[in-house]
Amino acid sequence: MAPASDRKLGSIGELNQALVSHPGVLLYFSTPQCNVCKVLRPKLMELFEQNYPEIGRYYIDSTETPEISGQYSVFAVPTIILFLDGKEFARKSRNFSPAELIEEIRRPWEIMNS
Repeated sequence: MAPASDRKLGSIGELNQALVSHPGVLLYFSTPQCNVCKVLRPKLMELFEQNYPEIGRYYIDSTETPEISGQYSVFAVPTIILFLDGKEFARKSRNFSPAELIEEIRRPWEIMNS
């Protein structure tokens, strides 16, 4: 399955399918009311597209699918969760640097794909 390019997930079933279909999955939790989320999301998705195009990138609207947010204990937005090989590897919430996240996963991603 080709990596998703910032696709919106609408159910836990879709999320579970994404986790088994990609070696890496980035989940971006947000709400339509979050102005920081609106600014951060395109920047983060562009960085991932440039550095890790193989990682599936998904958007989750916490107001439309609270069951996904609840299952992953997401109580603040924006929150990102990165899964590598189906396991949660990194979680960032509120204030974080997208560039630091890109660097944080570089070595594990290289090891996974060597």
